[in-house]
Parts: sequence; C-alpha cells; structure tokens
Amino acid sequence: MSEIYKNDLINIQIEESEIPWLKIFTNENIKELSSCNYETKEEIFRCLDIIEKEMLDYFNPEKINIASFGNYVPHVHFHIMARFKEDSYFPEPMWGKKQREANLDLASFEGFYELIKSKF
Repeated sequence: MSEIYKNDLINIQIEESEIPWLKIFTNENIKELSSCNYETKEEIFRCLDIIEKEMLDYFNPEKINIASFGNYVPHVHFHIMARFKEDSYFPEPMWGKKQREANLDLASFEGFYELIKSKF
C-alpha cells in the first residue's frame, strides 16, 4: 500500500487491486468512528466525498462501494471502491466469491491518483 495524502488527522492509501480502491485511515489509533472527535469525522467525510465524486467522474463506474469494518485491523478506516460489471467480483463485494476473470479497460489509475492529490 502506498500513501497518497496525509495531514494531521488522516491519511489516504492505495489498495493495490484491479479496480480503483482507496482507503482513508485516522492517524491516531482509534477503534470506532464514534470515538473520533468532530474535526476528525469532518475530515474523513470531506475526503470521502471528494474521492467518491472524482471516482464517478473519472472512471464512470457502475457503483461506488464504501465500506467501514476493521475486524482484522481494529482502526477507523474507510474503503472507497469503484465497481464495474466486468470486474472479477461484481456484484459480490471484493472480499466475496470471484465471479469471473476481469475484463476491464479503465483510465489510468496513476492519473486518477494525481488528480486526487490535487484536490487535497
């Protein structure tokens, strides 16, 4: 995983995948979202909103999936994934049962990551 953005409250990392997939983490080791202070929550949702909108515009996916669970990593984080009918798992979650071999022809992930960096 590589980090593409960090400030005092959060950091944003790339999840290597066949689909565009970013994760927002709190910098502090906070177990539950309800334990975050207002400023941290506001920053999480500000960045999540930007990422979702830019994924929609840049990749034109079938759906954006946003997930927040951390049973293996008990640390507040959100997954933001652009999903496509042709990806390997659709309509299953990316952690689900593989449905097919991916048949994707997507715009440059690197170009998208540079665009996202410019928005923060």
